Amino acid sequence: MIDGARVLCIVPARSGSKGLPGKNVRMLHGKPLLAWPIHAARASACIDRVICSTDDPDYAELARQAGADVPFLRPAELAVDTAPSLGFILHAVDTLAADDEVYDYVVLLEPTSPLTEGADVDAALAQLHAARDRADAIVGVTLLETVHPAFCVTRDDEGAISPLGGGDFAELPRRQDLPPVHALDGSLYISTPDALREHQGFAHRRTLGYVTARHKALEIDDIVDFWCVEGVMAHREDLPRG
Repeated sequence: MIDGARVLCIVPARSGSKGLPGKNVRMLHGKPLLAWPIHAARASACIDRVICSTDDPDYAELARQAGADVPFLRPAELAVDTAPSLGFILHAVDTLAADDEVYDYVVLLEPTSPLTEGADVDAALAQLHAARDRADAIVGVTLLETVHPAFCVTRDDEGAISPLGGGDFAELPRRQDLPPVHALDGSLYISTPDALREHQGFAHRRTLGYVTARHKALEIDDIVDFWCVEGVMAHREDLPRG
């Protein structure tokens, strides 16, 4: 809870991952992947309830062991890889509301971003709550330090490259002259339920960006990503907080 506003956290963990089979229950530093966002949510001072939205009874049991509630299983039509995320989020919100359990903010923490911490959630919630006159949502973003869009290229059928923005390579700006650019990083998503329905997602004209540390922007989509996060996990005590 933050200033009397109730906060729900949803951790999604459907079965059937194709990029990395069994991804959500793959062991990462002694815990199944889905346990990391659950533990982050439970470490938050603002979150009132943590639930896991899953279609798999075995995943549900692992989520309960990690400290989440699993009050229902996700309907099969919301668990296919083509189903939009908004479907299972609103399913959870509406199912709880039917039992008179209503929340002011919804937090989405995904197992694919296991480096997000409870302190990140609390800081992002505080940033959003303080700006409610101009914002309804906040999402994690990270500074693009090594690959700026100004240096992206296209490649034609014969392999020749051209600046993405057109023009000549000699006209490209110096890196130090470019404005900072951030990218959506998937580390966290927070919104009011009403804004989710109205805008059909977390990112829109009334969305803030919560800047995360570079290492927390790592997302797990395949085995290479998994190895990278394992490496960071092995040295996480030496990494900057926040």
